Amino acid sequence: MLKKKLIKLTFISLIILLNGCGFKVLDKSDANNFSIKEIIMSGDKRINYKIKNNLFIYSKQKRQNEIILYLDTKKNKSIKEKNIKNEITKYQINLQVSVAFDLINSKKDKQNMTFNILGDYTVDKFHTKTLTNEKKLIDNLVENISEKIAFGIGTKINDI
Repeated sequence: MLKKKLIKLTFISLIILLNGCGFKVLDKSDANNFSIKEIIMSGDKRINYKIKNNLFIYSKQKRQNEIILYLDTKKNKSIKEKNIKNEITKYQINLQVSVAFDLINSKKDKQNMTFNILGDYTVDKFHTKTLTNEKKLIDNLVENISEKIAFGIGTKINDI
């Protein structure tokens, strides 16, 4: 009897505490509520071009939140693994993208974010296959980081 009342009391108090905690499910459809007016890029030109094209897909046309976007990308390629013969078997690529943006119709300061993403690819017997592996990895990394950038921009705009 006392045990049942204690369980009910605990259950009711948990419901009350968790209901009022302010937790809100993040709606990803609201994250793309911006329109890119201009992109100023520095760093790796090929990666910047791919990121720019991906971000234009995420941005909506004619939105109230128009932004000027600043991208600075760095690509670092390093050796990840070597075999017993001291031959390189895997490379690792680190993409670092510094993003800053200004809301055009706002008096807020420039918002800054930095994104890092790592990936590795194998060395093949043929050099052309190794280059293909590297290009595929870079394309995948750029796709992932573009999605993170778009979501980060949308989230920061919603917070402003």
